[in-house]
This record gives sequence, C-alpha cells and structure tokens, in this order.
Amino acid sequence: MDTMPRDQVTEEKSAELGAVLVTGGSGFLGRYLVERLLRENRKVRVLCRRPVDDLKTRGVEVIQASLQEPSSVESACEGVSVVYHVAAKVGVWGKREEFEKANIEGTRALLDGCLAKGVKKVIYTSTPSVVFNGKDFSGADESLPYGEDIPAHYPATKAIAEKMVLSAHHPEQLKTVALRPHLIWGVGDRYLVPRVLERAKAGRLRIVGEGRNRVDLTHVANVTEGHLAAEKALDKETNNPGGKAYFISNDEPVFLWDWINDLLSRLEISPVKKRISLAGARRIGAFCEGLWKVFPLKGEPPMTRFVASELAKEHWFSIEAAKRDLDYKPIVGMEEGMQELVENFRS
Repeated sequence: MDTMPRDQVTEEKSAELGAVLVTGGSGFLGRYLVERLLRENRKVRVLCRRPVDDLKTRGVEVIQASLQEPSSVESACEGVSVVYHVAAKVGVWGKREEFEKANIEGTRALLDGCLAKGVKKVIYTSTPSVVFNGKDFSGADESLPYGEDIPAHYPATKAIAEKMVLSAHHPEQLKTVALRPHLIWGVGDRYLVPRVLERAKAGRLRIVGEGRNRVDLTHVANVTEGHLAAEKALDKETNNPGGKAYFISNDEPVFLWDWINDLLSRLEISPVKKRISLAGARRIGAFCEGLWKVFPLKGEPPMTRFVASELAKEHWFSIEAAKRDLDYKPIVGMEEGMQELVENFRS
C-alpha cells in the first residue's frame, strides 16, 4: 500500500519549517508520524519513555524521559518549532492519579516548556471520547459539549488536557489545535485489533446491544495525514484552526460488529454470535469495576460501563470541519486498510 506523501518537502523548506518534537514517538501513532516526517526531510526529535535505538541510527534525536519530568520536557522543546503531542496514558482502567499525572500534568509541563522555549505550534492528539455522554452520536460535529461525569479516567483527563491546549492558543505566541481521531487502527497497532482477536479466539467476545451500531474507525496513515495537515493549516489566513478541536476519521462509518466479523472471517477465526444486552453489559461492567476497586486485581476488568456503551452505541462523526479548515482528506480507505492488515497478520 502506497501511503507516501503526494509532495516531498525540500531540504530548504524543511529548514524553514523548523525542527519537530514528537512526544510518544515510540508508540503506534507516534512512530507513523516520525516516519512520515522523516520522509519529508524534517529534523525530528522524540520524547519517549522506551528506548528507540533504531531511530537514533536514522538521525532522530531521542530524549528518553517522562512528561512528568518538567526539566526534561523543557529541554526537549529547545530549538523546536513544532510539537506533536501524542503521548498519553491510555486504557479503560487504572488509578485516576496516574491518568492525571500523564495526561493533565504532563500536558501542562509541555505547554510550559513550549512557552519557555519559543515553540510556535502544538498539534495535540485528543480523542472523540472527550464528548462522551452515553448517547448515540450519528454524524455529530464539533458543536458537541464536553462530556460530564465520564465513567473512565482516560477520556475524562484528556478532556481537561484538550481544554488546556486550546486555551493556550495565541496567534502571535503559540498556535494550538486539537485532533480527535476515532479508533486508530492499522499495521503496528498493539492495542485495539489485537485485543479484539485475542478475546474472539478465547470465546470471550460478545455482541453488545442490537449489533447494528455504526462507528468510525480511522486508519493510522489518515490520522498521520491529519496531523501534518493541521500543522500547515495553522498558518492559514482564512478558516484558521487555531484554538479549535476537530474530529478525524476515515469518513466511512462501518457497522462495528459486521466489520469485526469480517476481519475474523478473513483470518479464519470463528465469528462472534453470542449477544448481551447493553443493560446487562453495563450491570456486569459496574460489578467488575467494584470488584477491581475492592481487590488488587491485575490488568483491566473484562467489562466496564464505558466499554459497554462504546460497544453498543453509534459513534461516528462529521469531518466537514476538518475538510474545510485543515484541508484534510483520507488517503487510505477501509477496504485497502483491511487487506493490508489481514496480509500482515497472515504473514
């Protein structure tokens, strides 16, 4: 599959754009962004907790540190023009303070570092779950308010961090924009699709609700394109995205359980047929949450109230604003991405 950029950036243009810092550069999306930036001849620095020696050999400057180390974060911002803030603590379970430290305090430290070192732009990777309200979203847009009493620490803390990033926008000092890609997938994903396959193979996957809910899935190459488009759009004179948030997707909502069963079929795994009502899944989720709070059980609960809603409700969004303001256009379709994913798993 060809996901190369349509227009290569010359070395002169790269120097003009300035050095780039990618937080979370060792992760799924972070690595795609780094690879894409390298193809554009950009000078790249990454801030991550895990060693990435292979990037060092390709000229990437690696700062191995946590966002919770303000001095290291400020040093990482030295000489940088643009920051792609991808790093975050993700997951549907965990201690609230751990999510707050990574997603809120880490973002605050990054913004402070950007202001101290004269960074010009911040592109923040957010999530559509910041507007979670337990209801269906069918073609919803950015006019949605932030969710209240979100029953999961990840989206709740990301909502706070997104507000911080957008509030920091100042056209003459630090330009900021937030992107909300929905369910990122593709080759290299270690979280979303692998977990679905693992549970399906173990017979622990259930269709929640009626099974006809449509959702957005966003190929990682499209998310990458959206981020680079946002960087360029921050210089626009009209429809400037500064200080705003945008939904990003493949613009091809799918019936979630049909898509999952299609993937399983192509990989010769038995399809999911057993069902559970949304009310039943929520009751199980509430029970599991209580059990995990009382006892020091390892890992994540098999079900939570938040996950139950996500598996049963419609959640697909309009990306008209991203098309208009960011000039965003998906480059990898759902079927193309599916074929690539299946071939990767088979090999």
